[in-house]
Amino acid sequence: MRDRFLTGLIGYPIAHSAAPAMHEQAATALDAHCHYQLIEVAGAGRDDLRAMLEGVRRLGFAGVNVTFPYKEAVVDLLDELTPDARAIGAVNTIVVDGTRLVGHNTDATGFARAIAPLLATKSRGAIALIGAGGVGKAIAFALAGLGAGEIRIFDADAAKATELADQLQGGVAARSVATAVDGAAGLINATPVGMLPNRDTPVPDTLLHPAMWVADAVYSPLWTPLLSAANAKGATVLTGRDLAINAAADAFALFTGMTPPVAVMGNAFDAVMAARYSPSA
Repeated sequence: MRDRFLTGLIGYPIAHSAAPAMHEQAATALDAHCHYQLIEVAGAGRDDLRAMLEGVRRLGFAGVNVTFPYKEAVVDLLDELTPDARAIGAVNTIVVDGTRLVGHNTDATGFARAIAPLLATKSRGAIALIGAGGVGKAIAFALAGLGAGEIRIFDADAAKATELADQLQGGVAARSVATAVDGAAGLINATPVGMLPNRDTPVPDTLLHPAMWVADAVYSPLWTPLLSAANAKGATVLTGRDLAINAAADAFALFTGMTPPVAVMGNAFDAVMAARYSPSA
C-alpha cells in the first residue's frame, strides 16, 4: 500500500472547494501524505478534457474528482465505468488503475447516506428534484435506491429532465417548477444556483412552506438563499455539508484503499467553512 498520494479535482469554479483540506488532513490522520491539486479550467472542450485525463493517467495521480460542469462530459473519455456510474451517466470520481481510468460516482453513495436519516423521520411523499445534470442524476438514483416513491424532476433544459425521468422510469416524471414543488414532501436543489458568487434561488420563495423539507447540494455557502428562505418559512432544511463529506470520504477510500477518517474530514470541512464565512474573513 502506498503512503503518498497525488489526487485532485477538475472543474470550474472550484477555488472555494473544501476537498483539498478534507483529503489532505484525512491522509495525515492515517500517517500518509496526500497532495490534492485543484485543476480549475473554464470552458474545457472534449479535447481539453482528454488532455487533462491523459495527464492524470501519466503523472502519477491515484485519481481525481470531477465536478461541475464536467461530470457528464468525461464519461465516454474513460476506459471503464462502474455499473452505477454507467447507469447514472455521470462521474465524479476517477481512479487510476494501472494505465486505466475507471469512473465512479460517490455523489450517489454520499447523498444516500446524507439524506437517509431525514427520510426516515419524515412522512414519505413526492420529492421535487431541481436539476438533471451530473449531481441531479446521482441524487435521483440515490433516491430511487432508498425507495422514494415519486420523484418530480425539473431542469431548465426540459429535455434533460425528460431523459432522466425515462432513465429512472416508474414513479418519476418531468415537471415545471411549480408542478414539481406543489404538494411535494421534499425539495432538493441539484443545480449550482445559489453557489457563490451567485445569490439566486432555483425555486420562488412562495412555493416553500413549513410542512416540507428542503435540501441543497451546494455548500458554498452552506446557507444558500434557498435554504435561508426555507428556514424562514419553518421548513426542515439539510445543507450540503453531509453530501460533501460523505462523497469525499468515499472518493478517498477509492483513491487510497484506506478506511477514511470521516470525523477528521468533517472537522476539516467545518474549519474551511468557518474560516471562509467568519465575520473577519
